[in-house]
Amino acid sequence: MLNPNAYALGANRSCIRELFEYGNARAAIVGRENVYDYSLGNPSIPSPREVNETICKVIAEMDSLAVHGYTSAIGDLATRTAIAEDLNSRYNAGVKPEELFIGSGAAPELVAVLHALTTPGSEILAIAPYFPEYKPFAESAGAIFKVVPPDIPDFQINMEKLEAMLTPNTAAIIINSPNNPSGVVYTRQTLQELGQLLTKKSEQYGHPIYLISDEPYRELAYDGVEVPFVPTLYPNTVVCYSYSKSLSLPGERIGYIYVPGQAADSKALYAAIAGAARACGHVCAPSLWQKVIARCTHLRPDLNAYDRNRKLLYEKLTAMGYEMAKPDGAFYLFIKAPGGDANAFSEKAKQKDLLLVPGDGFGCPGYFRICYCVSYEMIQKSLPVFAELIKE
Repeated sequence: MLNPNAYALGANRSCIRELFEYGNARAAIVGRENVYDYSLGNPSIPSPREVNETICKVIAEMDSLAVHGYTSAIGDLATRTAIAEDLNSRYNAGVKPEELFIGSGAAPELVAVLHALTTPGSEILAIAPYFPEYKPFAESAGAIFKVVPPDIPDFQINMEKLEAMLTPNTAAIIINSPNNPSGVVYTRQTLQELGQLLTKKSEQYGHPIYLISDEPYRELAYDGVEVPFVPTLYPNTVVCYSYSKSLSLPGERIGYIYVPGQAADSKALYAAIAGAARACGHVCAPSLWQKVIARCTHLRPDLNAYDRNRKLLYEKLTAMGYEMAKPDGAFYLFIKAPGGDANAFSEKAKQKDLLLVPGDGFGCPGYFRICYCVSYEMIQKSLPVFAELIKE
């Protein structure tokens, strides 16, 4: 007998991955330069030069057994210390090494946190638009997954809709800012109002409602837009962070979980996360990468290429008549589909080898996502196709 839920997830790949594979197949027929693939959020700027240099230094300077051997299950102390020092230098957050758990990227980190917080009947909420994998992550933990309707057109958080969905069974809310798929950054005011609401409801229900802050895009913000460090605004926050986007390392699967000491039941929560990670087999993140990150926490991405792409697309598409919230972070645009049917619009685009992801899986039908972590030249070549589609 097979697990039917696991089979369904494996047999039906995400729309994003299907489009990506379709693009590869089309590229083999018409040429890569003739396929305008905006499907996958794969960083297109190289890792900072210092990262590759550090890899070589670690391998050359350290004993091979130390480089490739197991670290502590929760992560190497030197790595956790370096991350804590970096966070404190930037946010004055009082982070301690013992509050950090080194994970193999944000996905297993989120899975561990969700398993740690879920008991029978627990509800996990996400704010639309949201990253589609939140749903299987939450449901695999045994939680009831609920979606808060989007705050259109600005894609902040509608507090009235959120409050209406909170119940005594609410264990946590997942937020993602800068946001995938909208590129919107939650403002300080939004996060403060969210913290006030959750504080009020936690007192009413007699238990903490945790915020799970999914932060792979924290460093990807433009025009000086502030990305607040959420634990400084709401203490019952658990941060799941990945270096995939900030250092262009998606294939290396390295990041951390931060459980603030001021969070309710913080030590027990940390232990539960460590236990959940153990049960899921996600302990002792890659040793080499832990040692590299320990020396590279100070590095920040060069966003010039992404920003150039962002400005070109936003200016040209809005001039054509496309509607979207201004993207202040990440590398996505979330666009209202002309005609209202994003699936039909994306299918028309697909026939012209323009690959756009419908917004249904993000909890926001009627919109489509494009990832602008692509070449500037590809964007320029694709603009006439966008113009043809909106005219049609």
